[in-house]
Amino acid sequence: MKPVKIGLLGLGTVGGGTLTVLTRNAAEIARRAGRGIRIAHAAAREYDPALSGLDQVERIGDDAFAVVEDPEVAIVVELIGGYSPARELVLRAIANGKHVVTANKALIALHGNEIFAAAQERGVVVAFEAAVAGGVPIVKAVREGLAANHIEWIAGIINGTGNFILTEMREKGRDFAEVLAEAQALGYAEADPTFDVEGIDAAHKLTILAALAFGIPLQFDKTFTEGISRIDAQDVAYADELGYRIKHLGIARRVADGIEMRVHPTLIPHRRLIANVNGVMNAVLVKGDAVGPTLYYGAGAGALPTASAVVADIVDVVRTLTSDPHNRVPHLAFQPKALADIPVLPMSEVETAYYLRVSALDKPGVMARVAGILGDRGISIEAIKQKEPGEGDTHVPLIMLTHRVREGRMDEAIAEIEALEAIKGDVVRIRMETLAG
Repeated sequence: MKPVKIGLLGLGTVGGGTLTVLTRNAAEIARRAGRGIRIAHAAAREYDPALSGLDQVERIGDDAFAVVEDPEVAIVVELIGGYSPARELVLRAIANGKHVVTANKALIALHGNEIFAAAQERGVVVAFEAAVAGGVPIVKAVREGLAANHIEWIAGIINGTGNFILTEMREKGRDFAEVLAEAQALGYAEADPTFDVEGIDAAHKLTILAALAFGIPLQFDKTFTEGISRIDAQDVAYADELGYRIKHLGIARRVADGIEMRVHPTLIPHRRLIANVNGVMNAVLVKGDAVGPTLYYGAGAGALPTASAVVADIVDVVRTLTSDPHNRVPHLAFQPKALADIPVLPMSEVETAYYLRVSALDKPGVMARVAGILGDRGISIEAIKQKEPGEGDTHVPLIMLTHRVREGRMDEAIAEIEALEAIKGDVVRIRMETLAG
């Protein structure tokens, strides 16, 4: 059979890695796909002329739209990133009857509903394995490997930068700002790290996972997002003393009233496997009713790990080129007409346990007053610990772990505690999950 010709948009980190993998492993890939795969046309404004495999690209230019208009190209691989012009390029490729492979989580999270509808109407495939957790095949696992299951919940470390920062803070007692600067120096974090440290990147990925798990439309705007920039080294240390690790988790859970979609720092028991995922690595824990909990672990970023997922998608698309479009694996796991309008709960309605740290005046009765405020709202305390004051300090850290309660009720209690004269500053609140199977 004739080789399938692809168009490659972007020759940066992931694009260069994809080029390397496609050319280095060409024979093995052809054995799996059933035919050869050639890069007919690539577009990039800048690229390293020493990239491995560049000599095997038939044509290179700087006009991405010329690639999606090229009649020889059957599959467009979008590795530019961002919202625009990626959206316009992908929609144009679909209109031209071309299949699309993308690693662009922001594009899928915000515009995926529109893109998949267009692809469905045109009878083409949009593949996006590399958009979530880099080289970890979590999209395929949830969409296909766990298709027999009623997915109950997903919890994932899906941003390596945040995980690296929290790991360094725990293992070396370092402050957030210091570790962030090192992450930027090492290339783990961008010059503007907002997407990573404020949870936006993880929220893009969680939006996709929730749609795959529960058969709902993509709804990024309903994903609660809280970053790690306010995590203090002392809270990391206190959590460790209590037998917990702080991880920045994306959590999607099906409950009686709807779907929870939330990204935030979370205390989890140190004995859980996912609590021991350190550095820049990613891990996703999925709980299905038939299979129970399953853990997927690996490199969540980087040129070759992400390229591994991109090329796997290309192989999948090549395999489906001659198949009936109506019998392909649905983009969001469920048949398009079977997507459910299940409500996504506001954070105030989500129920979880909490770690609280209060800076309280060191005198009798303050602890009892704080506990009374919690008790008045039906918030039960699991553990409470008062730390020793430093020399000359008038206030001491008061650490509490609570049982599960709705967030709205906890908001009310925290507001009342912060209003006490004996309390200095804001109450530190970090949510807790047991992630029990």
